[in-house]
Amino acid sequence: MLQVLACGAVVFPGLFFAFRRFLPCVFKHWSDADVVLVSERLVSSIHAVMATTAGVIVVSSCRGNVINDRHWLATYFVIWYGVPYMTYDIFAMYLSHYHRFRVKGHEEYKQHSLRTVNSFVRREFLLVLHHIALLTILLPVTLFFRRDQGDFFIGCLFLTELSTPFVSLGKILIQLSLQDLWLHKANGGMVLLTFFICRIALFPYMYWMYGHHYGIPLYSVPFHLPLSANLGNSCILAPQVYWFVLLCRKGYRLYQRSRRPDLSPAAAVTDNSKDD
Repeated sequence: MLQVLACGAVVFPGLFFAFRRFLPCVFKHWSDADVVLVSERLVSSIHAVMATTAGVIVVSSCRGNVINDRHWLATYFVIWYGVPYMTYDIFAMYLSHYHRFRVKGHEEYKQHSLRTVNSFVRREFLLVLHHIALLTILLPVTLFFRRDQGDFFIGCLFLTELSTPFVSLGKILIQLSLQDLWLHKANGGMVLLTFFICRIALFPYMYWMYGHHYGIPLYSVPFHLPLSANLGNSCILAPQVYWFVLLCRKGYRLYQRSRRPDLSPAAAVTDNSKDD
């Protein structure tokens, strides 16, 4: 087990520190906060591509019988890369938070301390809670409580990462001062589209596929599932809806400002989520 966990535990921190070494050589004017932010986003995008690819493979392999069809990636991707990534990402988010406030000159951020950790948890509470919930809920469900069923639905959950590269690209384009390009506007549209499809509409789709398997209508599926399954899905879905509303508000503000040439362009349509 320790050898398996070492895969992602080495890959993601290794990529993060490699980017931290490489980026300052190319962008010499960037601060530590800039380098850490972009490094974090690049690693998030790499993980998202891996998770989405795994999700496509699992879903396409298990469509025939969404309950009993199996694919080894449904379990082993969570162990090899999902758990190490979520653990690493909490640390990377903290470093990004720390360097951002240190660059701004906050006195308490001259060195790491319990105060800086506490400030990070308070400011990023929903994101930290989201990561911890995935570690404490998705991992046990994937490994112990599924009775070797439902690989299709685990693959669907992998697909929620599809929006992450677009969110990260928006942050990076802003960092490169390219937010006025058409690419940034097109990317904002892709953020909204992929986030809605893969983080919100995906859940009704999974319920529909479950109902289709058992021959029951969609509205009856929640009553056919255990309460724990409905609560787990609700806990995952609720922050996604919240983040999507924030995205829509930011997108609307961007659209409004773009119609007033006397004002400077707005920030990108991005959010603080990783998605996850």
